Amino acid sequence: MDRFPNAANVDFHSPLDLSKAAAAVLDADGRISGWGPSAQRLLGHPPEDVLGKSAARLLAATPGQRLSALCKAHKPRSTVLDLCCRDGRALRAAVTFSPLVSQGVAATVVVAADLEVLRGWEAQLAMLQGLATESSVGLTIFDTDKRVVWGNVSTDLELAGVAQYIGRPASDLFPEGEFISRHHPPDEDQVMDHVMATGEPITGMHYRGRAPADPVREHVWSCSYHRLVDARGEPLGLFEESQDITDRYRAQERLSLLVRAGKRIGASLDVRRTAAELADVAVPQLADEVQVDLPPAVIEGRQPPTGSAPAHNLLRMHGRTPEDFRTSPVSYPPSSPQALSLATSRPVVDASPPEAPGETGSAAPHSCLFVPLLTRDAVLGLATFRRSSNPDPFGSEEQTLAVELAERAAVGIDNARRYTSQHAAALVLQRSLLPQHLPQQNAVDVAYRYLPADSRVGVGGDWFDLIPLSGARVGLTVGDVVGHGVHAAATMGRLRATVRTLALLDLDPAELLTRLDGLVAQDSEPHADDGMGREGLGVTCLYAIYDPVGGRCVWASAGHPPPIVADASGSVALSALAPGPPLGLGSLPYENVELSLSNGSVVAFFTDGVVEDRRTDIDTGIDRLAHVLTWQRCPLEELCDRALSTLPPGPQADDATLLLVRTRRLDADHVADLELPSDPAMVAHARKVTERQLDTWGLSELSSTAALVVSELVTNSIRYATGPVMLRLIRDRSLLCEVSDQVHTAPHLRRARRDDEGGRGLFLVAQVSQRWGTRYTSSGKTIWAELAMP
Repeated sequence: MDRFPNAANVDFHSPLDLSKAAAAVLDADGRISGWGPSAQRLLGHPPEDVLGKSAARLLAATPGQRLSALCKAHKPRSTVLDLCCRDGRALRAAVTFSPLVSQGVAATVVVAADLEVLRGWEAQLAMLQGLATESSVGLTIFDTDKRVVWGNVSTDLELAGVAQYIGRPASDLFPEGEFISRHHPPDEDQVMDHVMATGEPITGMHYRGRAPADPVREHVWSCSYHRLVDARGEPLGLFEESQDITDRYRAQERLSLLVRAGKRIGASLDVRRTAAELADVAVPQLADEVQVDLPPAVIEGRQPPTGSAPAHNLLRMHGRTPEDFRTSPVSYPPSSPQALSLATSRPVVDASPPEAPGETGSAAPHSCLFVPLLTRDAVLGLATFRRSSNPDPFGSEEQTLAVELAERAAVGIDNARRYTSQHAAALVLQRSLLPQHLPQQNAVDVAYRYLPADSRVGVGGDWFDLIPLSGARVGLTVGDVVGHGVHAAATMGRLRATVRTLALLDLDPAELLTRLDGLVAQDSEPHADDGMGREGLGVTCLYAIYDPVGGRCVWASAGHPPPIVADASGSVALSALAPGPPLGLGSLPYENVELSLSNGSVVAFFTDGVVEDRRTDIDTGIDRLAHVLTWQRCPLEELCDRALSTLPPGPQADDATLLLVRTRRLDADHVADLELPSDPAMVAHARKVTERQLDTWGLSELSSTAALVVSELVTNSIRYATGPVMLRLIRDRSLLCEVSDQVHTAPHLRRARRDDEGGRGLFLVAQVSQRWGTRYTSSGKTIWAELAMP
């Protein structure tokens, strides 16, 4: 389909041209002696109606005297007359009278055209003249060999004289220019060849280059190309129309740059990455390189210097991506433009900057723009925009754009600084709440790993602990608070302390979790105002007690993955009992699970970060950890490393905590049991048995003290209990004396008066032992005391 269907109606011939205008011939008396077909078309009168008759009959309102004067003129005259048409209309026409003398016969040639049509043609002609002499649109005509033929005034101004380019190829006009539109051929010769060959115009191409009249400043034009053909349709060449859109193009570029900056700058809570985001957005549209100088305090998350930032002891960020980062110290003299920008908190342009020290390998900049990074009346640092390949200096609009980008970057850097500060505080809090080391125990060997989550996620709420209990037993716990941040860390610390406190009461695992569940539920109530309640829901915890005397392990879980056990042969067992509900729900009871562990078994306690991530389900992760435990004969430290090495690469979305325990059973010769009937005479027998056993163990120095403790504990049990009394002596890191009976009532320590006959037994026990206490069993209670080894 023809792109311009009405183009054939455009005619630039004058309406008074003899090939188009109405023509007639008048004799010396003003009678019509000649009447052409064009005159008949204009007025409608046939020749037989007008030939030989006075031309004055065709005038609508013009006196005949004026017509006579026009016919007798000795030179051509033009006027406007109202002519009578055959249908009765009056046609206002432009009429030209030209005298004609031949062989003494006088005659006048009259040419007429519709005045309105003539005015339209004159407007077209004026338009063409305006395009050639006044239009800001550049028009350039090329012949079929793509050589310059003609250019209008706008082209002449851009080329600093088009005459010098007449006959030269188009490539000579802007030798370093280029098309920046990507949806057409990138080369101007290819564009012209396409238009010449197909006749299809190409419009709206953006072309960037430097005009000969303004070689310093880079311009952008919108160019269109059209083929020129003659009356027969043969190509004459083509013409180019170009419009300088530099200001509009740069405004659009600035707008798109700001939109991109809004999406990119400050997207990460990392100071270094935010500096990289500023460089990534500004290069290459605004600058060839961007540098960001920050005080070490800002990078480390501390409060920025008050007032103006110092121009020394800064760290410069290099590179456009986080992988390219390397920091180097930089200082600026007081008289430097950088120091001036920092001191005045205003942008400063240096049109001829010297080569900076240490930058001999990079291109020397043509222009530098220094912009302070400002936020909340504090100067965070300095952003430097450098141009080396682009010789254009930074204009006022570009300075405004750089300031806006710097403001966005300053907000992002300040947010990142605050996050770094809070994250560091939370990390310190979390590390201080976790055990710094686990106490050495004869009952177990332990190794642990704590792998914090990716710093962008925040500090998590994992915890673990080993708690020495009476009777050479140990309590083992792992837990996890859902969420990240200071609240999660604080909640974790409080729960860990609570578990330790309840564990020292010698509660069994199910009872301990039941009490812990009640405390978490209270903190989760709406009226709880300590700020921790919302973190309480979703807390999981596992607590286990291992008794090395019989190799018995009892555990219970509150929504936490159960432990994985690998016995001495390397066989791995997974618990079939589903965990109880997470803490704080208070819905279902917790159950104890009892295991009998062989000597040298390895038990893995872990949080879900070890076995679960975004790409791996928890069952696959548990199978992976279980496979690692088949190497249970390896040292525990090596097993920990093997387990964490199987985690998928990349940042962790959650904390990962792993506690590995290798169990030991106490040798039979380290434990002595004696059953005593409920007879006061058995107290002396218990003393003697204790003294003999300590002599056998080589602990004669403790004989008298241990005998005193045993006699007091056995005396209390025989006095208040019914049934037999069990005495157990355990040689561990300390000497353990335990007396068990079938009564749940526990004696209390009190200060006896001078006239009291009793009440001093437990007081004496407390004075001579490291610690003592009572634990309850399903059949009664056990009173125990620990004596330090000599």
